[in-house]
Parts: sequence; structure tokens; C-alpha cells
Amino acid sequence: MAGRKKRKLKLLAETVNGDERTATEDGKERLELQTWSDLPVELLELIMSHLTLEDNIRASAVCKRWHKVAISVRVVNQSPWLMYFPKYGHLYEFYDPSERKTYSLELPELLGSRVCYTKDGWLLLYRPRNHRVFFFNPFTREMIKLPRFELTYQIVAFSCAPTSTSCVVFTIKHISPTIVAISTCHPGASEWATVNHQNRLPFVSSIWNKLVFCSGIFYCLSLTGWLGVYDPLERTWNVLAVPPPRCPENFFAKNWWKGKFMAEHNGDILVIYTCCTENPIIFKLDQSEMVWEEMQTLDGVTLFASFLSSHSRIDLPGIMRNSVYFSKVRFFGKRCISYSLDDCRYYPRKQCYDWGEQDPFENIWIEPPEDASSFI
Repeated sequence: MAGRKKRKLKLLAETVNGDERTATEDGKERLELQTWSDLPVELLELIMSHLTLEDNIRASAVCKRWHKVAISVRVVNQSPWLMYFPKYGHLYEFYDPSERKTYSLELPELLGSRVCYTKDGWLLLYRPRNHRVFFFNPFTREMIKLPRFELTYQIVAFSCAPTSTSCVVFTIKHISPTIVAISTCHPGASEWATVNHQNRLPFVSSIWNKLVFCSGIFYCLSLTGWLGVYDPLERTWNVLAVPPPRCPENFFAKNWWKGKFMAEHNGDILVIYTCCTENPIIFKLDQSEMVWEEMQTLDGVTLFASFLSSHSRIDLPGIMRNSVYFSKVRFFGKRCISYSLDDCRYYPRKQCYDWGEQDPFENIWIEPPEDASSFI
């Protein structure tokens, strides 16, 4: 009797162990059959939120499930808008090149003023009648005044949004072939500070010079291609011993000085030279060798060039990448021209045009707020 009971218990134990082994083997088999597409949604979202836009797009092509998750966490930067300044009235138009849409805003606060520069969604403006210099955000209607200062036709720039304590306004004026007057100011100041600086290399200031603020320094590109640098902390001015970018002779035809633009991207200084008979040439300053290098590609970066200030963007819709978007040229109506470095051509097809025909104060690129729909 006892022996029979022991045999039953042994058989029961073997059955249980067999079932456990079967369950374990089945579990392993199921795990082996699982793929990356079976990852939990939460884990997929975490992974894809750390991908670049390019890798996000690639991941979205794996399967429908990954596509849905990739779209939910995808971040695409917003392009600047081209703001048009009317000759009469106070109706201002904004052109969004990514959506190809135009918006309008009534801005009576800007009546009688001239645009000087834009950065971080703010305009810097000058009212010649009373020498009033002020910041204005066209989307929030916020205004910040600076001390009065006479700005004839000299270029002006600022380092960051005027709401920041580190904001510095910079302007440079030609005094003589060897002397420039540099004036600086900041929100809350009672007056402008002006200091004359010696030029060691030829540098002539002009409304057609270009200004950018990059890595704590103001860079100023002169008419003839020399690069001046001003350090607002050290209050020093220097003209770099870097020969101007080398362009073909036909780039120096009629109004050649008006077809130059300068921008910065991730610490790099970029200069764009245009010509009415040739494709644009883009140069980057090699800051280790102190030479200008011609660029064959922008590596997906998009540049937005206008006379008074220019901007750069990454992670824009694919069709806009590796291109330069110029401000409007009169006979294309109120839309901008772009040049694709991938296709080596203008869009729309390039026609004969002259930058000298365009008013430098007619339009400027400006960064819209993230939720622009609530302001327009």
C-alpha cells in the first residue's frame, strides 16, 4: 500500500516538473519570437524621443506601430517668418515659407519707425523723427525703450532677447579709414556708451555691412569682406587678419556689395555671396586656420538670409533642408526665393534680378512664437 502511494507521488512530481519544463520552454520560444516591434509603447516613446529628426523618420518606416509612436514624439523646428514693412499704413504681413501662408497684423505702434535687426522674436527699431530706439515684440505687443540715439544709416544688432539681463545692443560707425566709433547700450541704461577704436586693417562701416552675434562676440563683415570682431565684455575691437572670401570676378559687378549675407550656426560664421549671373557661394570661417572655406553642402541646415539679419535652422521639413531662403525679390511677389545646394538651382527658376533694386528696410526674417496661431 505504501509502495503504491510512493509511486503515485513520484508520477505526480514528474508530471509537475514536466509541465514546468514545458512552460519554461514555451516562454523561451515566445520570447525568441518577439521582435523590436513588440516593445511596450512607453519604452518606444522614451527611445524615439531621444532620436534626431532624421533617425525618427527612418524609425517611423519600420511598421505601423512604430510610425504612430514616432509621429507622436517627433519635433520639427519652426522656420522664421518673413515680415514685410508697408510704405503706408500699419498693416504688416508675415510670410511662413514652410506652410506658404501669409498672415496680417495691425501694428500702429510701429508707425514712423525703421527696422534695424531681429533676434529671438524681437524687433529692434529706430524712429528717425525723434531718434527713439526701441525693442518691440509684434506677437505679444511688448515694447522696451532704449535711450535716444541718432542712428543715421549705420548697422545695429543685439545679442539676445531684451528681457535677458545679458542683452547688449551694438552699433558701429565709420569715422575715418583708420577709426570707427562703437556704441553700446542695454535695456535699463540711461545713455549709450561710445568709444573710438583704431583699425589695424582696412575696414569701412556701411549700412551694407553685416552683423551677427556668436559665442559672446559681435562679428561685422565689411563691404570689402574684412571681418571685424567686438567683445562686449572686454570692450575690445579687432579686425581679423583673414583675407576676404575669394569669389569669381563676375561676383563684383553692379551692386555687388548688396548681395552679401552673414549668419551663424552652432558657433560657425557663414557668409553667402550672390551674383545675378551665377549660383550663390557659401563660405565658412575656419577659426583654427583663420581662412574662409567654400561649402558644398550645409549638412541639412537651412539658412534664412535678409539684408539686416539672417538666421539658421535645423530639423525643418525635408524639402527645406540644405537650402538658403532669401528675402523677397520684387517681381516674384510676396514670397521668397530659395536656393537648393542639393539641386544646385533656385526655386522658382532663377531670372535676372538685381539686389540693388530692393529696399533693405522692406522686410526681415523674424522667429514666430511656438503657438503663433494664438497671436495671428
